[in-house]
This record gives sequence, C-alpha cells and structure tokens, in this order.
Amino acid sequence: MAQQVLIYSQFPKALMVRIGERYDLLDGKGMPPIETFTAEQLKPIRALITAGGQAIPAAVLDTLPSLGAIICYGTGYDGVDFAETKKRNIVVGHSPAANAASVADLAVTLMLATTRRLIPADAYVRSGGWSGKQPSPSMRPGPGMTGRKIGIYGMGEIGRKIAARCAAFETEVAYYSRSRHDVPYGYHTSLASLAEWSDILMVAVRAGKDTQHAVNADILKKLGLQGTVVNISRGSVIDQKALVAALESNAIAGAGLDVYEKEPHAPDALTKLPNVVLTPHIGGHTVESHIAMQDCTLANLDAFFSGRPLRYPVA
Repeated sequence: MAQQVLIYSQFPKALMVRIGERYDLLDGKGMPPIETFTAEQLKPIRALITAGGQAIPAAVLDTLPSLGAIICYGTGYDGVDFAETKKRNIVVGHSPAANAASVADLAVTLMLATTRRLIPADAYVRSGGWSGKQPSPSMRPGPGMTGRKIGIYGMGEIGRKIAARCAAFETEVAYYSRSRHDVPYGYHTSLASLAEWSDILMVAVRAGKDTQHAVNADILKKLGLQGTVVNISRGSVIDQKALVAALESNAIAGAGLDVYEKEPHAPDALTKLPNVVLTPHIGGHTVESHIAMQDCTLANLDAFFSGRPLRYPVA
C-alpha cells in the first residue's frame, strides 16, 4: 500500500501527477487540513508537500500528530517555523537550485522589459501611435545595457545565474550578501552601498526576518532617479508602500516585479503605474523547473519513507 502524503498548499493537479504515481496524495486544496479531512484521516500522515512561502501555523501541526517531514516544492522555505519543527522532530526538505535558471531568466527579462519600456512600446504599436507618427514620451531614448552597473542583493544559486546573464550584456556586476563568495564580481559590505553604486538593483535574497523590508525608502532613494529595481525573490523583501511612493514620485525610474507582499494580489497602486512591469510569480514556472522540483520532492519523500536522511534537507 502506497504511503500517504498530504498536499498542504494549492497546486495545479498536473504538477502532482508524477508524485501521485508513487504516493497516495491527500489534497487539502490549500485549506487547513482539518477542514478537509477528519482527525482520524490526518492522524497517520507522516509527510506533507507545501509551497515554501505558505505559512504552516503551529495549530496546523497540532492536527498532524504523526508528521515527520515537511517537503517544500521549490527552493524557498520561509513559511516553515523552524522552532516548531525542531520541537516536534520534523525534518524539512526543499528543491535547492531546481528553478534557479528559470528564475534568473525572468529576472533579466523583467530588467530589459522595464529599462527598454517594452510594455509601453507594445501598446504604442498596437494603438496605431507608431503608424500614425504620434509623439510619445515613452518612446524617448533611454540608457542601454552596455556599461550599466547591476547590483545583485543575494549571491546564492539564483544570484549567480543572474550575474552571469547580466555580465553577458557587457555590464559591470557587483553584489551584497551576508558573506563574500568566490565569484568574479565586486563585493559591497552593505545593501546601502550596493544600492548607491547600482543603476539596477536585482533582489535575489532569501526571505526571512533579517530581510523583511530590507529594500526600504532609504535604499530606494540611494538607487536614484535613473535607478530600476527588479524583484524575483519574495514580496516581503521590499517595502511595497515605499516602492509605490518612489515610483509615483519618480524617485526611481522603474520596477520589474514577479512577487508581491500579499499574493496573488498586486495592489492597484502598482498596476496603474506605467513604469512597472508585473508578472504573476512565474519565475520558476517552466517545464524544466517543475521536472527538477518534482525530482527533488520525490527524492526527499523516498529517502524519508525509507528511513534515510533527506536527499535535499534545508541546511
């Protein structure tokens, strides 16, 4: 008989097909498990799969007395309360670097779409403005990429891939992270220093208490009038109200965002702005990324149910 695994977050069914071929999946459809299943059904559950950013409160863990493993589908794990998991002897796994290339690709896409004003340019063609030779402020020439200074906040696997892609555009790349890495890019000792140096600030750091609103009004001010910020990390890293204020007042030139403070809701204050490019948290949403994340999830589940250490544990 297949081992039972609880699906804690709301995932498209297509993403769980491979996992469902090996395990008996109980789909909670993103609801608190006790609202979907009985206490008796939940009592034997030893493992669950979750989206890393979705919080798992202690009250939910109380309804899963046999839980021994939380497996995050993706690289993030900021929704996990590690004080609780340690107290309950629950191991936590994730999918490190599985979607790094795809997320880095989107970061560069957002950078180019924002700095080259691709959304207004597309609208200009579709509306007949170009063929009608209508003047448009959005079509004025702006800075290209050659020689621009790209600052990367966070030099993990995603940050490194962003850096390599940006370097190919003949830019100057530097970074700030908690520690220095053996990479061929300049290192800044603070985020403030990096922002002041940068033309474009790429946010690729993990979410957590130490990065909550790290990109605040002061950092955005240091980025400057011609500065652009791109966030493919977590919405919590940027103070969204400060970002809106900076964009509305033209304190910075633009922003490319794949993540928001309260998903799936991008506030009207952002959606109405012409100097912002928005995507619906699709950084890791490619076929290759999902296959890699499924591979990691299956490897972690197989190891756990075989009594071995997780293949990809959260360090």
